[in-house]
Amino acid sequence: MATITAKRERVATTSTGGGMLGKVLLYGVLILLALFFVLPLLWILTTSLKPSDEWLSTSWIPQNPTLGNFSNVFNNDAVPMVRAFANSLGIATVFTVLTLALDSMAAYAYARLTFRGRDFLFALLVATLLMPGIMFLVPNYETVTRLHLLNNYWGVILPGLAGVFGVFFLRQFFQSIPKELEEAALIDGAGTWTIFFRIALPLARPALATLGIITFLGSWNDFLWPLLIMNDPSKYTLPVALATLQGGYVFEYGPLMAGAVITAVPVLILYVFLQKFIVQSVAMTGLKG
Repeated sequence: MATITAKRERVATTSTGGGMLGKVLLYGVLILLALFFVLPLLWILTTSLKPSDEWLSTSWIPQNPTLGNFSNVFNNDAVPMVRAFANSLGIATVFTVLTLALDSMAAYAYARLTFRGRDFLFALLVATLLMPGIMFLVPNYETVTRLHLLNNYWGVILPGLAGVFGVFFLRQFFQSIPKELEEAALIDGAGTWTIFFRIALPLARPALATLGIITFLGSWNDFLWPLLIMNDPSKYTLPVALATLQGGYVFEYGPLMAGAVITAVPVLILYVFLQKFIVQSVAMTGLKG
């Protein structure tokens, strides 16, 4: 018995030691990955606080920290940065709300409604994900031109609505909702719209929050399409306005990094408030209804 007990203790000690070693390696890899993503952000932040004579310094810590770069960004005479910030915020917000509304309705129809050609249409829709977005620039520009929406906020918003990824993502989530809930509501006399608004959408809040952040971030950082559509500096979005800080022969790192910090703040705030729903969405992805 003593021999058996000793062997069990050695096995337990070995397994515990192996488990501790695995945890150390895991946390070490996670720390390296975190540094890989965080260090560029720290460099942007510290550079935005450096005066002009320290922009190219190898030291990460500013010797004479200043907020002058932020002041230069907001007091730019050529491009009103405050207006550009408001433009980006308004466009991204409207774009996100409309995209969530359209994508959720289309996704629910593909997930729950039965109609002729449903699976074929959905497969055709998903197949468009294989096409690079640059292919749609010319057709979208021609459409916006004929609708007289050049240099117009709606010209930036409308072409990207009802994204295919959002329909695909929400459809997968709606399919994970137990059909028994909808069948019970149907027996109680609820119609399709009632079931959609009172059952499907509330249960899909984690997925909607995740898609909302992805959509908002994509619209907030979009550069090429607003650059093609807008020619009035007062209607520039923030990425387009920040590009004007880069001259043809002079590269002002401080104001540019200050603008990058300003651009990142709304997204970080949005993520802080919605991270709970994102975790729920990821956790429920592997569950079957």
